[in-house]
Amino acid sequence: MAAPPQLRGLLLAVNALLRKRRYHTALAVLKGFRNGAVYGAKIRAPHALVMTFLFRSGSLQEKLRAILKATYTHSSNLACFVFTYKGLCALQSYLQGETHPAHSFLAGFIGGLLVFKKNNNINSQINMYLLSRVLFALCRLGVEKGYIPEPKWDPFPLFTALVWGLVLWLFEYHRPTLQPSLQSSMTYLYEDSNVWHDISDFLIYNKSRPSE
Repeated sequence: MAAPPQLRGLLLAVNALLRKRRYHTALAVLKGFRNGAVYGAKIRAPHALVMTFLFRSGSLQEKLRAILKATYTHSSNLACFVFTYKGLCALQSYLQGETHPAHSFLAGFIGGLLVFKKNNNINSQINMYLLSRVLFALCRLGVEKGYIPEPKWDPFPLFTALVWGLVLWLFEYHRPTLQPSLQSSMTYLYEDSNVWHDISDFLIYNKSRPSE
């Protein structure tokens, strides 16, 4: 069924507006907000679904509420950050008449302070995810710029050994220093696998089901 003439006219007007170069910067900020919201939901919803049903106790309604809350928090925070970052970058370029590398750092710094400053599980996970990649990137940049000598052998096996050695040491002897989600995952892997009563909780279930 064909769209009403009024709707077709509105769509034509909107598409014409979107193609105007003078509005490109402002529209890019708005689309950044949209992409941040969508990406945050796509990333968090599956993760929250698995982690909630794997580790969280409570009724189905409570679990669904927790999944929706985590998804909303991740999605809204990422949307607001992208909006803030792109807006501040555009503002700095407009004020100075050119784009400078410092603009990205300053916009990211302010956006991170405004959006991700609250110390909660979602923000902590996002920041930890970024930290590992930032450290990797800085090492590569240091080698590229000549500040760090290029290794003559692949350091990845040593890096892997240090990471796993340290995380298991922390888990066994300083567990409260680890994030709750990591504690839950490692408890499932390394402690729950020490306990069983029969074939049901050895192969099928992690823990024995309560007898009816």
